[in-house]
Amino acid sequence: MGLEEQLEPALKTKAQKVYERLVQYFGEPHWRKPLSPLEELVSTILSQNTNDRNRDMAFERLKERFPTWEAVRDASPEAVIDAIRPAGLANQKGPRIQTLLRQITAERGSLDLSFLEEMSPQEAKAWLMRFNGVGPKTAAIVLQFSLGKPSFPVDTHIYRVSGRLGLRPQKMSVEQAHSHLAGLFLPETYGTAHLNLIRLGREICLARKPRCTICPLNDLCDDYQQRLLASSKV
Repeated sequence: MGLEEQLEPALKTKAQKVYERLVQYFGEPHWRKPLSPLEELVSTILSQNTNDRNRDMAFERLKERFPTWEAVRDASPEAVIDAIRPAGLANQKGPRIQTLLRQITAERGSLDLSFLEEMSPQEAKAWLMRFNGVGPKTAAIVLQFSLGKPSFPVDTHIYRVSGRLGLRPQKMSVEQAHSHLAGLFLPETYGTAHLNLIRLGREICLARKPRCTICPLNDLCDDYQQRLLASSKV
């Protein structure tokens, strides 16, 4: 048995403890109002490199200015860019969204993505990720929160927190972390674990100055325990 095989049961046990501890600390989180697969896809593209407030503002402006997604698809690039400006990187995201809508229409004949419900999670993820601007995180969010298919999205907060906790190898890429963490947590816990880990990263496990002393996971955290040990030897 290799080292990875020996470590996996211990990491799965640790992941379950992390999940349970965060539910005790933060409670059961609630995802915002469920969106259709297409709306979730567009919303998640808007969320890239910005915060939830800016994403929501851009998404609502887009829906206010265009009566249908077909109208967004067929609008002038300038009009779409102006609508989504609050989300940032509008000059990139606007054409990307319009190209996506045109490609889906050309392939499917409409913008209805309900057919994804009949696919396995792996098939649906592969279908979504064929499009420019749809990476593993975007696809996983659509699967988990719109289609109800188990998938574990990894954003910058989860990537940072999972590294500090020791749930993943330090040099593992963000792309690799999606399948790795999905293998550690139970599928039925994906949504809750995803949202609570993000909250932990935003409120406590901050990028520059983590608030370790108040963290409910400091006894499970490799990074904190190593620094604690180092300070005791000084």
